[in-house]
Amino acid sequence: MYVGRDMTELSMMSIHEWKDSELAYFHHGLQQMMPYLNAEGQTIHREIIQEIEERGGLNRNEADYTHGTKISYD
Repeated sequence: MYVGRDMTELSMMSIHEWKDSELAYFHHGLQQMMPYLNAEGQTIHREIIQEIEERGGLNRNEADYTHGTKISYD
């Protein structure tokens, strides 16, 4: 289950201030709903993708005993 800021709060701040987990969570959710999104929703999703790409993706480079190499957004 996602525990974090909701889209209402995030929409009032720059996407550059979002955490990686928030980007991953909302990217996944919007990706699943893409066929049903209006133009505004598609624009938000596109901005999230661009921010993820600017940050170099969401892959973890190293695993440790508490985290794997895949970012978990729950």
